[in-house]
Parts: sequence; structure tokens; C-alpha cells
Amino acid sequence: MGKMAAAGGEPSQMVSDELFQNFYTEVKQIEKRDSVLTSKQQIDRLLRPGASYFNLNPFEVLQIDPEATDDELKKRFRALSILVHPDKNQDDPDRAQKAFEAVDKAYKLLLDPEQKKRALDVIHAGKEYVEHMVKEKRKQLKKDGKSLDVEEDDPEMFKQAVYKQTMKLFAELEIKRKEREAKEMHERKRAREEEIEAAEKAKREREWQKNFEETRDGRVDSWRNFQAKGKSKEKKNRSFLKPPKVKMEQRE
Repeated sequence: MGKMAAAGGEPSQMVSDELFQNFYTEVKQIEKRDSVLTSKQQIDRLLRPGASYFNLNPFEVLQIDPEATDDELKKRFRALSILVHPDKNQDDPDRAQKAFEAVDKAYKLLLDPEQKKRALDVIHAGKEYVEHMVKEKRKQLKKDGKSLDVEEDDPEMFKQAVYKQTMKLFAELEIKRKEREAKEMHERKRAREEEIEAAEKAKREREWQKNFEETRDGRVDSWRNFQAKGKSKEKKNRSFLKPPKVKMEQRE
């Protein structure tokens, strides 16, 4: 699998299994104790170390079942957004604003049918992967002549495995998206630089041509003057080279 997000870092950084396990266990324990959570608890959940990694799953951000209806989604967003809204948490407005933005982003993503489908596909892929791994484990256990019991037989352990695998898949997609975005940005920059260079070259050529045209008459006149002076000088030189007239002697 791809790189995970470090505490408070981006998804491309590593998230230790211990951090993940502690986060998962603590959140699930809180959820069992209070399915709504208080404003402070929700803000802490959305902003705790590694949140940029876990918040890639919009269903997890909103704490709603992937199969929930649009109406249930709307109600859940309204309830959660009120809990973390900065106006309701004036003792910690900056963190509340970040938490609210995370909730708002997840909700808007799920309002887009195409984005919602992608998120559901990731969740289904995570579940299918775990189911496949469980089958492979049982095949190996059977081959070794051991009991076919695996820890994922426990519904809670199976759910945790799916949760973990799903987060990894979301992280991998985010890494690829950022790499693709960086590549596209680089290509746009290079294309822009080539465009600027071509424009500057064309400008230099136009200026050269303009200067050439403007000075052409002067160059022609200079050449004509040069030729005229050359002919005049040549004519003068020829006059100097005429042999002297010889005076004939008279005979007595």
C-alpha cells in the first residue's frame, strides 16, 4: 500500500499502526458513549493528529453510513455543522473554523453524484480486499492443517480491518491526485515558458525586420555614393596615368 499521513501531516507521510489503532479505538469508544458528541469532541475528532489522512473519507467525517439517503445526509450535515460552527465555539474559533471547513468539504463532495460514487467505490474496494485476505488466510490455515478461525471472524475486528484498508485506499488516491496535479502544473509551466520564449523570439524578429526595412534606403544611398566616389576616383586616377605628349623635334 501507499504511504500514510503522519500526525498532523499530509497523506503521503507514514502513519504508524499504533497511531491508527489508538485513533480508531478512541473514536469508536467516544461514539459508543455519545453518538452525537459535544462540540469540543467533534472539533478534536476532526483536527486530531493524522486527521488530514482520516478525513479523506467523507462518510467518516460526517459519521454517516455510506448507504444513507440524501435526506439523512442533509440532516447529519446540519447537525454536525452547527456543533462545530465558529459562532458556537467562540472560545476556540480558529480550530472550529477548520473543523467546520472539513465538514463542509465532505458534505459538498457527497452532493456531487460522481464524487460520491468514487467514495463508495473506494469503500466497497476496501471491504472486498479484506474479504479476499480473509479467504487467503483460511486457505493457508487449511493447507497447514490448522483451525480456520481468523480474527476477522469477530464483526468488530472485521469492521476495523475494512476501516483501515479503506483509509489506505483513500490515501493512495490522494497521493496519485497530488502527483498528477504537480505533473500537470509542471507541464503548464513549461508550456507557458515555451510560449513566452516563442513570443519574445517573434518580437525580436519583427523588430529586426522593421529596423532592416527602415534603414534599407539609407544603406542603398550609401552604396550608391560609395560606387559614385569609386568611379570618380578611378576616372581621376586614369587622367594621372596618361602618358606625356612627346614634342616632335624639328629637322634643319
